[in-house]
Amino acid sequence: MFLRVCMLLFVVGFLKQDVAGTELTFELEDNARQCFHEDIKKDTKCTLEYQVISGGQYDVDVILTGPNGEAMYDERKKQYDTYTFTAKDEGEYVFCFSNEFSTFTHKVVYFDFQVGDQEPKWKSFTGEATALTSLEMSSATMHESLKVVVDYQTHHRLREATARDRAEYLNERVQYWSVGESVLIIILSIGQVFVLRRFFAEKRSNI
Repeated sequence: MFLRVCMLLFVVGFLKQDVAGTELTFELEDNARQCFHEDIKKDTKCTLEYQVISGGQYDVDVILTGPNGEAMYDERKKQYDTYTFTAKDEGEYVFCFSNEFSTFTHKVVYFDFQVGDQEPKWKSFTGEATALTSLEMSSATMHESLKVVVDYQTHHRLREATARDRAEYLNERVQYWSVGESVLIIILSIGQVFVLRRFFAEKRSNI
């Protein structure tokens, strides 16, 4: 029992991450600009990943600036992208999403901002190949596999949300078109009835 508890505590401690990250899905209104701030230390590796889930042409402007105000990343009307950089200076980094070019359409944007690298904890251990070392290696493999699974799940949810939004938009258009066709058919039918009645009424008057 004691060995099981120790193994559980080891796995829990191993799975603790040293990486700071922000993952968020938010609504960006038309003619709006939303900025996020992050304090980053020098020589820290960072990754910004984003995707427009719904709205308009699924595009947005993205600008990333460093502590000195210099634009490190500037993309216009982008649907999705991933940008990795290493902080040259310590300070506040700002990344902004802009929908100012759109007058009527709201956007739903997802982003994932990761700060720092996670070093596998098993690398810090030294010693002979024992049962504990095997446990460390198994935990490392399991942890990396779980990270891959989480990434796949996130991208799958994003693709599913985008596909659902497009399907609902197409379904809405089809419904409007069907209603318009039905109204047109009814108007034409009523018009034909009046034309036929008028035609036969004029026939009787001539006889």
